[in-house]
Amino acid sequence: MSDAAKLPISETIVWNGVVNGEPRHIPTTDSATLLSLVRDELGLTGTKRSCDIGRCGACMVLVDGQPVNSCLMMAYQCRAASVTTIEGISAAGDDAVQRAFLEEGGFQCGYCTSGMIIAVKGMLQSNPDPSDDDIAEGLSGNLCRCTGYGSIWRSVRRAVELTKLEQAVESRGLGK
Repeated sequence: MSDAAKLPISETIVWNGVVNGEPRHIPTTDSATLLSLVRDELGLTGTKRSCDIGRCGACMVLVDGQPVNSCLMMAYQCRAASVTTIEGISAAGDDAVQRAFLEEGGFQCGYCTSGMIIAVKGMLQSNPDPSDDDIAEGLSGNLCRCTGYGSIWRSVRRAVELTKLEQAVESRGLGK
């Protein structure tokens, strides 16, 4: 038997990082994807498993504030990072993007909704006043097979309005 044949297929590692604001130390394998870590190790099932090839956006999470398809990122690639899932967004309380999706009916079956919300959160963090082209680019990695996108676009526009309103209230020191 050659030395290569004796090597283990994967090694156990400890993933150290922050998930939804909480420091975590999670034993996993070096071959685990971030999606597996989030869903299987942490039980955060709001992040959906769908295509497993980065085409649908259902598995989207924020890594250090940037939208990422968690099915394409290996867990070891984001050690020491801050990961936010849909559960982390809702844990922070009332969220403008989630509220906008509810108000505008930006969901139907709901399977793509968490990825859409994560994509919009990431987009609005880097561009709080997106143009239609910016929105198209921001949503380009997310597929919805139910809504026809009209309600999703209305949701994004409403999220922009709500976010601006919240920022205006906060800047005046009125809080929530």
